[in-house]
Amino acid sequence: MANKTSPHLQSALETLKIQRDALAMLEEALDNNFGKAVDRLKSVEGRVIVTGMGKSGHIARKIAATLASTGTPAYFVHPAEASHGDLGMITPADAVVALSKSGESAELADLIEFTRRFAVPMISITVGTNNALARAADVALALPDAPEACPNGLAPTTSTTLALVMGDALAIALMQDKGFTDRDFGKFHPGGKLGAKLLKVADLMHGKDELPLAYPDTKMADAILTMTEKRFGCVGVQSFKGELIGIVTDGDLRRKMDAGLLERSVEEVMTGAPRTVESGALAAEALQIMNAVKITGLFVVEGGKPVGILHIHDLLRAGVV
Repeated sequence: MANKTSPHLQSALETLKIQRDALAMLEEALDNNFGKAVDRLKSVEGRVIVTGMGKSGHIARKIAATLASTGTPAYFVHPAEASHGDLGMITPADAVVALSKSGESAELADLIEFTRRFAVPMISITVGTNNALARAADVALALPDAPEACPNGLAPTTSTTLALVMGDALAIALMQDKGFTDRDFGKFHPGGKLGAKLLKVADLMHGKDELPLAYPDTKMADAILTMTEKRFGCVGVQSFKGELIGIVTDGDLRRKMDAGLLERSVEEVMTGAPRTVESGALAAEALQIMNAVKITGLFVVEGGKPVGILHIHDLLRAGVV
C-alpha cells in the first residue's frame, strides 16, 4: 500500500487535484462557441492546420495527430517556420486551429495576418478571450484561468492539459458527426496490435470456394474426403435451402468411430446448431467464440447461410491472438 505521507506522493496528489479542479472549470466554461467551432471544422474541404508555439506547439502536434487518425485530415505547422515559407502549405480551403495560453505569442502574428487576408477560417484556443489571438479568430474557445500545477506558476502544466482536452473534445465531436467507425479507424491504424484488434472477420476468412460443405444425406465416407481436402478439420452441413444446420469435426469422428461410420449419413454424426460469426464482426470476437467453446474453426454466415470459414491459424498469423 502506498505511503500517503510521502512528500513525492503528496506533490503528485496536489498536481492531480489542481488539474482535476481545472477540468471541472473547463466543463463549466464550455459554451455555444464549441458547437460553432465543430461546425466550422466539419465544413472544411481541405485540412485542419493546428499551430502553436513552445509547449502549446507540442499540444498542437498531438491534436493534429488525433484529428488525422479520427477522420479529420490535419497537420501541424510551426508558426516560426510559417513565417519563412510554410504559409504556402495553407490554402483557403483549410482551417486553422491556433493555440496560445496568453493569445499574445509574437510568432503567431504572420500566420494570423495570413488567415485574415485570405479568409482562412481560424479557431483560437486561449486562456480567456481578452487577447489578440481570440479577437482575431472567427471562433474563440476560452480555457479557464486556472492555476498552473507548477508551484512557481510558470511551467505550463494545467494550461496545456486544458488545451489538450479541448482538442480531444473537438476531435471526438467531429468523429461522431462524421459517423467515423471502428472500421474507418482501422484503415488509419493498420500496424501493430491496434491494427490487429480492429481487423474484421471478412478481412481474414476463407471464401465460399474454400468451404468444406456437405448435405445431410451425404455419406460420411464422402464427407471425410471433403474434410481432408479442405484441411479445416471440419465439414459444415447445409440444408437443401443452403442454411448451415450442423457441423462435423475431428472430435465428432473420434467420438463416433465404429465399423459402420463410413456408411452413415452426415446428419447422423453432425453436431447441430453450430457456433458461427458474421463477416462484419471483429476478428477478436471470433477468437473469443473459439476460445469459449474450444474449437479451431468457425463458419462465417450471412442470413444463416455459410459465406466463409475462419481458422485459428488465420488469427495467429494476423496477430489477433
